[in-house]
Amino acid sequence: MTVSPPPEVPASPVPPVPEWHHSPGLTDYVTALAQMEARVDAIIAGTAGELVWLLEHPPLYTAGTSARREDLTDPGRFPVFEARRGGQYTYHGPGQRVVYVMLDLTRRGRDLRAFVQQLEAWVIETLAEFGLRGEIREGRVGVWITRPDRPPLPDGTPAEDKIAAIGIRLRKWVSFHGISINVEPELEHFSGIVPCGIREHGVTSLVDLGLPVSMADLDAALQRSFVRVFG
Repeated sequence: MTVSPPPEVPASPVPPVPEWHHSPGLTDYVTALAQMEARVDAIIAGTAGELVWLLEHPPLYTAGTSARREDLTDPGRFPVFEARRGGQYTYHGPGQRVVYVMLDLTRRGRDLRAFVQQLEAWVIETLAEFGLRGEIREGRVGVWITRPDRPPLPDGTPAEDKIAAIGIRLRKWVSFHGISINVEPELEHFSGIVPCGIREHGVTSLVDLGLPVSMADLDAALQRSFVRVFG
């Protein structure tokens, strides 16, 4: 009797390496949002691949879906945009690397919590290349740096500053928006908002921490660490 071999089970599709695109100069926010949404629609339609987009914006504030009006403390300072991403108010401006990630989570597990954890791990891995220990905190979105060089808070906990923000949105399991990392922005510009609704902690940057990191240095580290975190 001839026994037929069992049918082969096809392997799960391995996501291809996303396209990486860098926009020099400053990119208008409305233009960026329109291009990002168009790319997401094309990914959903199967006519374009995934994209990681590196850029900088002119000074502006964006309001996420949880933004509270009282956290916009200087509404006339810079343009304010409804971002339709998760999170609260954040600042974007020159010297801050904004990374828009348009990834197909249908091919990457359809697990939103795991995806956010990957974004956090991506930032932490990237910062580690410059000798920084980035950390996450329960109830506080983003990546934080402990500041032993500063006095502790009134309750005795160490001072901490935020160095990276995370805010995403999904459309049919394709992500957009993403992360921002402070390289050398004007930190005083954050004073027009309560960043991410958190009053008791500040913000910092790579250069503020004494690291002479260029945007090109950060971009190279982001691309290396992306492979380690996302495969």
